[in-house]
Amino acid sequence: MGTASRGGSVKAGKMPEGEKTRQCKQEEEQPQKEEEREGLIEFYSSYQELFQFFCSNTTIHGAIRLVCSKKNKMKTAFWSVLFFLTFGLMYWQFGILYREYFSYPVNLNLNLNSDRLTFPAVTLCTLNPYRYSAIRKKLDELDQITHQTLLDLYDYNMSLPRSDWSTLSTQKRSSRSLLHHVQRHPLRRQKRDNLVNLPENSPSVDKNDWKIGFVLCSENNKDCFHQAYSSGVDAVREWYSFHYINILAQVPDAKALDESDFENFIYACRFNDATCDKANYTHFHHPLYGNCYTFNDNSSSLWTSSMPGINNGLSLVVRTEQNDFIPLLSTVTGARVMVHDQNEPAFMDDGGFNVRPGIETSISMRKEMTVRLGGSYSDCTEDGSDVPVQNLYSSRYTEQVCIRSCFQLNMVERCGCAYYFYPLPEGAEYCDYTKHVSWGYCYYKLLAEFKADVLGCFHKCRKPCKMTEYQLSAGYSRWPSAVSEDWVFYVLSQQNKYNITSKRNGVAKVNIFFKEWNYKTNGESPAFTVVTLLSQLGNQWSLWFGSSVLSVIELAELILDFIAITFILAFRWFRSRQKLSPPGPSPNSHDNTAFQDETPGLSAPHRFTVEAVVTTLPSYNSLEPHGPSRDGEVGHD
Repeated sequence: MGTASRGGSVKAGKMPEGEKTRQCKQEEEQPQKEEEREGLIEFYSSYQELFQFFCSNTTIHGAIRLVCSKKNKMKTAFWSVLFFLTFGLMYWQFGILYREYFSYPVNLNLNLNSDRLTFPAVTLCTLNPYRYSAIRKKLDELDQITHQTLLDLYDYNMSLPRSDWSTLSTQKRSSRSLLHHVQRHPLRRQKRDNLVNLPENSPSVDKNDWKIGFVLCSENNKDCFHQAYSSGVDAVREWYSFHYINILAQVPDAKALDESDFENFIYACRFNDATCDKANYTHFHHPLYGNCYTFNDNSSSLWTSSMPGINNGLSLVVRTEQNDFIPLLSTVTGARVMVHDQNEPAFMDDGGFNVRPGIETSISMRKEMTVRLGGSYSDCTEDGSDVPVQNLYSSRYTEQVCIRSCFQLNMVERCGCAYYFYPLPEGAEYCDYTKHVSWGYCYYKLLAEFKADVLGCFHKCRKPCKMTEYQLSAGYSRWPSAVSEDWVFYVLSQQNKYNITSKRNGVAKVNIFFKEWNYKTNGESPAFTVVTLLSQLGNQWSLWFGSSVLSVIELAELILDFIAITFILAFRWFRSRQKLSPPGPSPNSHDNTAFQDETPGLSAPHRFTVEAVVTTLPSYNSLEPHGPSRDGEVGHD
């Protein structure tokens, strides 16, 4: 009964052959669909799988060789070394490009512009320090002391004007204070360094083996500064200038004194064939260069050049004969001229040059503008507001303005007074040894530190981002000529009511004009922009790997996938460690393992974790009997 029922059930379960084949195919396709469906949400299971997928599908050249030649280990090793070596070389080039980009290089752009040009400011000085009436007596006293000093040092009897000798008796009473200060800073001989140990009357010591200078000591005379010169002329001029500055500082508002005589210095002035007037110039006094006149400094009515050439500029006839001058302060004759931009002070020591008497000097100009990039490209400043130095000049910022202001501020801070040649800071007063006894010692010590850049003025003061300069070239010729000097001097003397005593050194002519309309502009532009950087990086990437931007994205994707796999594997490892570690016993539990093994029926119920492993069932054909023996066996059962 049992056997028949078993056999009957098996036969009843048989199906037609076509339906069985279709059912088997469905069962075989179902796991493949499940695998494809699972592939949409699955991730790479290992680093090897990720790397193989990347090398097989990336557009980077050479990556496929790492996979297709894996059966040949030598080729695989060769291409691996070549691939990573290429990567290293490419990123080395990337480093060079980034370093060049962050060095902020610039390109120099040269432009030539043609337009009507605004004529620059021109400053002309007499080279003849004037004896103001307010300081005439003290200057005469200083000349008398210098006369005696030269007589003691060089046995030279300097001739003085007769008026000085006639008033000498009245000056002796008032010169005691000046003499006291001069004796405190005397001019004396000093032995050279290699002759210090020899006595003064030694026959081996010649007059040429001495240096001339003066000594400046601190207020308590504990420290002294020796200011020595190899040239006696330079020593006398510097020593005289030091006392001359003290005399000027003692006069209230000495810089405001105006005793200029424009007509006796400027014989003729024309610009573009038009005569100059008082509205075209301003006057100031320089302690060493005398009366100075600045033309075309009025911003309300500036001159413009309509045409280049000598006939379309400024033409001046100036008197160069010195009258009532200070011979110990000025040792040259002529005039000093400087060309500069409007709203800039005329620093005659830096940019000026002398005009020779009896010579026509023709100065041709060429304008040149410089525009620098600020910010990260250079340390220039737009207007000086970001420079840590106060501008003491009533003009716009320039590098020389900043440097002189820096020295003056350090002078006030260290010495307690201001140097006479530079503007006066608020609340300060000019140095004068009647009030500041040791200011000379402090000044020369500070000047030595300034030149050595100990004060840091040359680092603090930066160049302006925009500046205008004038390139000058000069030509010289004799003026007036030998055949025309008689009538020229006669007309000039009649016109200005002044008799020229020395025709050779009497007058000079100056012509200042634009050489051409073209003016040069030197500009800067970034040499390495972001676009340039990306272009260079793309060139390097294409050179080494022959790929594009999408290849870079593929590489970035590989890095992100690598990071994701690392996190996934770390998370799985952490979970597996948690599953493998047994839970610890509770604090109140007792160790009754042996009792539980012996009496399992009395033990507490255990909680099991059941993991179901789903496997694919075998196909229906595998359950069918094969051959007649199988049927016989079933029927027999």
